[in-house]
Amino acid sequence: MKVRTRFAPSPTGNVHIGNMRAAIYNWLFARHHGGQFLLRVEDTDRERSTPEAIQTLLDAMVWLKLDFDEEPLYQSTRMEAHLEAAEMLLSKGLAYKEDKGGTGQGECVIFRMPGTDSIFEDGIKGTLSKKAENMQDFVIVRSNGTPVFHLANVLDDIEQNVTHVIRGDDHVENTFRHIALYKALGADVPKYAHLPMIVNAQGKPYSKRDGDAFVGDFREKGFLGEALFNYLALLGWSPGDDREIMSMPEMVEAFSLERCQSSAAQVDLKKLTWMNGEYMLKLPDEDFEMICFGELDKAGIDAEPEYARRIFKLVRERVKTVADIVPMTGYFFADEFEYDEQAVRKKLQKDGVADTLAKVKAVFESLEIFDEASTDKALHDFVETSGLGFGAVMAPVRIAVSGVQSGPDLFPLLNVLGRERVLKRIERTTGLFLS
Repeated sequence: MKVRTRFAPSPTGNVHIGNMRAAIYNWLFARHHGGQFLLRVEDTDRERSTPEAIQTLLDAMVWLKLDFDEEPLYQSTRMEAHLEAAEMLLSKGLAYKEDKGGTGQGECVIFRMPGTDSIFEDGIKGTLSKKAENMQDFVIVRSNGTPVFHLANVLDDIEQNVTHVIRGDDHVENTFRHIALYKALGADVPKYAHLPMIVNAQGKPYSKRDGDAFVGDFREKGFLGEALFNYLALLGWSPGDDREIMSMPEMVEAFSLERCQSSAAQVDLKKLTWMNGEYMLKLPDEDFEMICFGELDKAGIDAEPEYARRIFKLVRERVKTVADIVPMTGYFFADEFEYDEQAVRKKLQKDGVADTLAKVKAVFESLEIFDEASTDKALHDFVETSGLGFGAVMAPVRIAVSGVQSGPDLFPLLNVLGRERVLKRIERTTGLFLS
């Protein structure tokens, strides 16, 4: 049997990370077994399934490098086949019509449950069963003549020859219904595996109220697609060792449903940020530079290329997301940068700081060579001879030249800025806050 899995989202303009994690697991399972991964767009909600919403879905899959085999199947093209199947079930007495609720608005088609206990082996949760008396008949065609999810989903899985259905455990109850439908339709029942829910710190389903919940949010916040893929893959699955940073081929090789946890998986955005930083570090220099130049361009910063490349090297190890780039580098490109008010208040506006900066400025002016080594030695010598503490000198200098009290090591920072910028910035700072 050739493995065939599918991702069957209903495009609404946003793709929740829970849905995308299901897509990732289906993709990994299919690729691990040398099978096929299919896309089905369940676009029967014509109001929300707009071309723009569908494109958002496809863009998210491209960004995460979730390639699929065969052309996507659009559920809206299959309505005739869905209704024909409903008529067949009616003709065999496996379904019946009823004015459900006595509304007088027309008859629904109701699937008749077989009246027997149901049991199946879940690929993650193990043996699941349900008593016949706890399974009620259910609607498969609405009174307006449109097929319900249950019928359309099963028929389209049959049409696509899906062998394994891997989806969220909010579908467990649906699966008992779907198995009955498969048997009534005379089709082979696929193997099912239900993934644990993604939850917040309180154990409740993770939503937009908890922070970024859609794939597009993470992309806009500066995360890399490879990092989000890696993080979501490990949100409920483990390779069985201590690995956390894994390439897609490594995940394909290691993936198995047996190593998926059955309990809920809690989102940890700090871990995702750390993981993204590791991916940023692994980028080839030219790719990192291209991303940086793109961010500067979006921010309207016209950067001299060689100067900019020196800055990118300086901040690279500190960049965790693409969104960090402009905030971390902006002051390099504008002498009229803003100052951190708390840093100014705590470190600059203190007795003696104006005199300290004036003396440091004089030291820098006297240097024959202005580079990392010379400024390092000069400031250390100044600290020693002045009797001032190291922090009492370095912190005011850093804030004077950058506006903030954290960032790259001070001496490489001074070297990249160059003597002229450093002297002008110390003078500016003194004039603004210490005159």
